[in-house]
Amino acid sequence: METENQTTVSDFLLLGLSEDPELQSLLFGLFLSMYLVTVLGNLFIILAVSSDPHLHTPMYFFLANLSFADICFVTTTIPKMLVNIQTQSKGISYTGCLTQGYFFMIFVGLDNSLLTIMAYDRFVAICHPLNYMVIMNPRICGLLVLVSWFMIFCVSLLHILLMAQLNFCIGTEIPHFFCELAQILKIACSDTLINNIFLYVATALLGMFLLSGILFSYSQIVSSLMRISSTRDRYKAFSTCGSHLSIVSLFYGTGLGVYLSSATTHSSQSSSIASVMYTMVTPMLNPFIYSLRNKDMKGALGRLLRRTSCS
Repeated sequence: METENQTTVSDFLLLGLSEDPELQSLLFGLFLSMYLVTVLGNLFIILAVSSDPHLHTPMYFFLANLSFADICFVTTTIPKMLVNIQTQSKGISYTGCLTQGYFFMIFVGLDNSLLTIMAYDRFVAICHPLNYMVIMNPRICGLLVLVSWFMIFCVSLLHILLMAQLNFCIGTEIPHFFCELAQILKIACSDTLINNIFLYVATALLGMFLLSGILFSYSQIVSSLMRISSTRDRYKAFSTCGSHLSIVSLFYGTGLGVYLSSATTHSSQSSSIASVMYTMVTPMLNPFIYSLRNKDMKGALGRLLRRTSCS
């Protein structure tokens, strides 16, 4: 087959979750509903945090940023899949595929970084409550988010620049519903050794650094709570971590599930279905977890909805 680095035709074919024609309408309706629920749910979180003075705190500032990242996260992959299902087309251009992969890496990495920052925020709030507003001042909070953006942006850009050096076969099929980096490397027609080394090193270093931050924060939180004699005070302090801990468990649990599914089965369809969990289900559930488990957030959402209905 002829190999090209860039062409003006649709170089790649996204096979999607299923090629069964009878399932296409069901998949379209299901993913459109999930996408709308995800966008609206996270948008309500952002509006509630920005409009309610009671939520102008570091924890909710980071939550609003997480909701924004989740909206961008699902928008990177789902609309293209919906368009392909509706038009019965599987094509995606070379440039479009790399662009999708680039933004997917950015927002996955940003989700990861924000969860680590939120864990650190809970650590400071519980272990150093008297110095909380000094340590987590607006300048530091903004700086933490900006550093996360810059770090993830640089790593993702390096991935794409390395990817641009590869050759691909015209009409190559990607056994997935979006352009995932690992899947793109598998279909390259040229040597991907450097790309794979950078992928594994960057994932290991960045992933382990961020995960270690979460584990360290919660180890210190648990250690601090064990020194509280009152069971009621201990529960009250830890309850502020409940929503974040649920989201962390969901995010890393589904990510681990995708990894194990890819490692234990040769079925690309099974891996694609497992990917739905962390690309769609996790961002969709985040607003519900925070709104159902948090009295302040429920109150803010209630006030926002009342103001919306009155206007």
